[in-house]
Amino acid sequence: MTHYQHPSAIIDDGAEIGEGSRVWHFVHVCGGARIGKGVSLGQNVFVGNKVFIGDNCKVQNNVSVYDNVTLEDGVFCGPSMVFTNVYNPRSLVARKDQYRETLVKKGATLGANCTVVCGLTIGEYAFVGAGAVVNKDVPAYALLVGVPARQIGWMSEFGERLELPVTGEGEVVCPHTGTRYVLSGNTLLKQMDTL
Repeated sequence: MTHYQHPSAIIDDGAEIGEGSRVWHFVHVCGGARIGKGVSLGQNVFVGNKVFIGDNCKVQNNVSVYDNVTLEDGVFCGPSMVFTNVYNPRSLVARKDQYRETLVKKGATLGANCTVVCGLTIGEYAFVGAGAVVNKDVPAYALLVGVPARQIGWMSEFGERLELPVTGEGEVVCPHTGTRYVLSGNTLLKQMDTL
């Protein structure tokens, strides 16, 4: 066996789960799901058929990753955070043909109890605070809080707040890694070293 599966977990035939991944208590992984290496699926997680979860993601307890959600490598989904896949659901109106794609890019953090409305892209290493409701695309490295979520700053890849304005010009060095970040307008870029 290349991954760990708790005896109470249900993994449907056809599901792909990468080496070193851990599937904990009462998890249900549907048959069409593709899950990378080194992933942790916490207690009571549900993973739909049309879901891709990249390497080294952590999906904490009580998260449902519904169809049409893609998590790139290294995404953190905090306890009880919520994804949706239909923008205007009704119990009496079938809308499975209206699922919207949600993309969470590499290294992003989605805090506990936050909600990500379907059809959005969360940028690389963005950080969504606990309880926020995200209803529009999120730039790379952005720090968001509130209902609806609003950007209040920027985060480093290490996961520390950077002392920069939300918009404008500036640069800062992460004190933990020495990585330099440059702000131009409303875009933050990691400065690559040149030889």
